Amino acid sequence: MKKKIKLKSILGRLFLLTLFISCSSSDDNASAPAPVEIIPTDIQMTIDITGVNAGNPDGDGSGQVSVQVTANNAVRYGVKFGNDDVIESPDGIESYVFTQTGTNNYVISVFAYSSTDNSISTFETTVVFVDNGQYQLIWSDEFNISGTPDDSKWTYDIGDGGWGNSEEQYYTNRPDNVVVEDGRLKIVAQRESYMGSAFTSARLKTQNIFDFKYGKVEVRAKLPASGGTWPAIWMLGSNIQSIGWPRCGEIDIMEQTGADKELVKATCHWYDESSSSNASYGLDTIISDTSSAFHVYGLEWTESLITISIDDNNYYEIALNSSLPFNNNFFLILNVALGGKGVVVPPVAS
Repeated sequence: MKKKIKLKSILGRLFLLTLFISCSSSDDNASAPAPVEIIPTDIQMTIDITGVNAGNPDGDGSGQVSVQVTANNAVRYGVKFGNDDVIESPDGIESYVFTQTGTNNYVISVFAYSSTDNSISTFETTVVFVDNGQYQLIWSDEFNISGTPDDSKWTYDIGDGGWGNSEEQYYTNRPDNVVVEDGRLKIVAQRESYMGSAFTSARLKTQNIFDFKYGKVEVRAKLPASGGTWPAIWMLGSNIQSIGWPRCGEIDIMEQTGADKELVKATCHWYDESSSSNASYGLDTIISDTSSAFHVYGLEWTESLITISIDDNNYYEIALNSSLPFNNNFFLILNVALGGKGVVVPPVAS
């Protein structure tokens, strides 16, 4: 009998305990307030590419980028560089190094999280240059828009007077003499009576629009076949207006004078203070098809050396030092002259 009473007593206690727990849970749910969500607002992102300046608009080639993100009501952040995983950031400040060689577009995304784990995000596309021994493209003209050359990149020398070489042309900016067609810039020299001159042509330049110091230049060109033409791809020091020529320095990437259309040459000009005289150093090379085929005329210019090439074959070098004027900015020139010193224009065939 005692055993039966003891069993009933235990069961009764278990029932009461279960009932007590059930009632307590019901009371807690009834009194708990609804959770309040905190939403971040006003997310802001700042991107800093290391080494950005006028000469390196997409960075110094290191590929290093720093990002700072802020937002109201945020307690932590996340930053995603390109296709990489999101980086958790307590203070919203992160650095990253892109490694793909060249100038590339990247999407940088940022996230702001609140104490209730709600989030907002934004993104921005940025351009980053990674050197890895390569050059950064800072200026180009592919001449892919027909008509007048792009006036945001080119201006002109207009007029005659020989240009220091007894040349015979009058330079114009007329479509008769300079035009972009079929993805090519065409400089057309013509025999015609114009403004007192027997010929017309064009001389384009980037003066006061674009100049640079040190780098690489490549111009793909086909040269005129007519005797007496003097085509040139060259550069002048941007300080020419203040100190004059040749003190400003001149770099001739390609010149072709006279009737020999297989001969091209490269030359640097300057003023030699020690002898108080004009000075130059030039070399020439033979290219058999300059008038029937396109070739790439190139320049590589560093603080210590100028190298000139045709189709990546170097044939000219000059070592630089502080006595030479090749440590300043230069601008580009493209032109076709007629006649000049030592250049005879053939007469009209009878």
